[in-house]
Amino acid sequence: MFGKITGLLANDYDEDGFRTCSVTGLDIHRSAEVHVKLFGLTALVALMIGGSFAFTVAMTRWETIGLIGEFGGYYRHLSMHAWNILIFWMVFMEIAVLYVGGPIVLGRKLPLTKVAKAGWAIMVAGALSVNYFIWTLSGGSDAPLLTAYVPLDVPLGFYIGAVVFLVGATIAALPFLVSIILEKREDWNGTLPLVAFGAFVTFVIAVQAILGGIAAFSYAAIWQMGIIDSINAGVYRQLYWIVGHGTQQINLLAMITVWYFLTHVVGGAVVASEKVSRTAFIMYMFFINLGAAHHLMVDPGLSAGWRIFNTSYAFYGAAFASMIHAFAIPAGLEAGRRQRGLGGGLFGWLTSAPWKNPIFVSTIFSIILFGFLGGITGVLMGQMQLNMTWHNTYATVGHFHATVALGTTLAFFGLVFFLIKTMFRRNFISSRLALVVPYGYAAAMGLASLLMVYIGILYGVPRRTSQVVTNIIGSEFSLSAAQPLFMILGPMTLLAIIVGAVFVLVSVGSVLFGSRTTKEDSQALLPQGGLVPDGGVDPIHKTEMRGTFALCLIFMATFVALYLLNWFLLTRLWSIGA
Repeated sequence: MFGKITGLLANDYDEDGFRTCSVTGLDIHRSAEVHVKLFGLTALVALMIGGSFAFTVAMTRWETIGLIGEFGGYYRHLSMHAWNILIFWMVFMEIAVLYVGGPIVLGRKLPLTKVAKAGWAIMVAGALSVNYFIWTLSGGSDAPLLTAYVPLDVPLGFYIGAVVFLVGATIAALPFLVSIILEKREDWNGTLPLVAFGAFVTFVIAVQAILGGIAAFSYAAIWQMGIIDSINAGVYRQLYWIVGHGTQQINLLAMITVWYFLTHVVGGAVVASEKVSRTAFIMYMFFINLGAAHHLMVDPGLSAGWRIFNTSYAFYGAAFASMIHAFAIPAGLEAGRRQRGLGGGLFGWLTSAPWKNPIFVSTIFSIILFGFLGGITGVLMGQMQLNMTWHNTYATVGHFHATVALGTTLAFFGLVFFLIKTMFRRNFISSRLALVVPYGYAAAMGLASLLMVYIGILYGVPRRTSQVVTNIIGSEFSLSAAQPLFMILGPMTLLAIIVGAVFVLVSVGSVLFGSRTTKEDSQALLPQGGLVPDGGVDPIHKTEMRGTFALCLIFMATFVALYLLNWFLLTRLWSIGA
């Protein structure tokens, strides 16, 4: 079975199993390439499942359509959407990112291939189990299987399936770790390439998140089996959010690693400062997972000191690291393109970029929209006082769509397109449709995320109910003032789902029916002048980066304005019933 799946569109390798990529120049071994394809294709299946439930959820929250009634299983649909998009699509892709950032970038074989296959099989078994128990929840209950808070009545099989998936992900990541160990054994004093280093930090963050998830779900499973009589709901929530929010931190690290890789290969970026970028990655190891604290701000068992430390002093360490990447990546792009003489003036280096290349466009829109929407909203809602206007409102949904959909998913769209061109070695079945994906998805999901944030903060619309505009079930409150905004939000979410379907169509269609790429097709992906060393052809300090500096000033001005606005809104009452 594995031979049939992973042998899809196999490439020609030398007697040692290697081939030279015509785009990157990397020496790629068959074992690594085959497993990147395996995990990537499985991720696409999860995306299709999650995307289909995105339609039912969106058409329910758009109450003009109201697809699913209040007691018609809405939360099942939401859980199916969330687990398949937030977890399965992301984690399968992230294992592929580890294999690209490890053995492929290092020019090595993938060690422990049987372990990699076993990890894939266990992950698939866990994902199937979670989906089965969400969809077949007995007794007519509609328990929230997304967060699965105890002591709600959640099937034992759900918890076991979640643990199995997380264990499988850990096993699948082990070959990457071994490849890093082997590399360092051969050259202990050498430094890993920046992309490999970013992948390694992604691995470390993933271990932290996965251990928290295994602890949380195992704790709940032991309780469900009757081995222990009671469970501390507060302890469970803290354990759960290690993985519940920690998975987004894995997404963040994998996404930034993809940013460095793709801006270099298709945009011509260089690394502005290896030491600075590596320092930012290291800071993430110590601070990024503390962002999960904003989910616990209303928990009565946590002290004020704990809240203040996690949402200010410690959290700022992660924010500072993100600011470094926010400067370093566009700075590297500007420096690399200016060194090639590509565009003058303040923003000529950017306007002259390959805006007809869907790989480049997906990457750049991911950087911009994650920063301005996902990053800023994350810092705002992670601040203790401001969290009170965000917590469990629709604004939270807007934030994580800005991070997971606009940020990570767009970056992964670009990576999938890149793999189709370089590993599957297939042209797109339609270049125009491929280009529609980043432009259409960024526009539709960008506006949808903004509206979600606005609806949540300005009107206090909750995030966990299917029907709120007409009335909140069991109360006399009316939120009809928000209804006009839903008339825009509904079509935008529908458009984003349609564009997502186009992405799947182009990806699967290209793999199956796309024409074989030629040497000219491969060279067309490269920036003008081809690839250059990370530091560029000239000393980096001699290259002006005033365009990036101007963009950072715009970003900071936006950040300050929104920060002040949110503090102002904190002093106002929600317009409930207006």
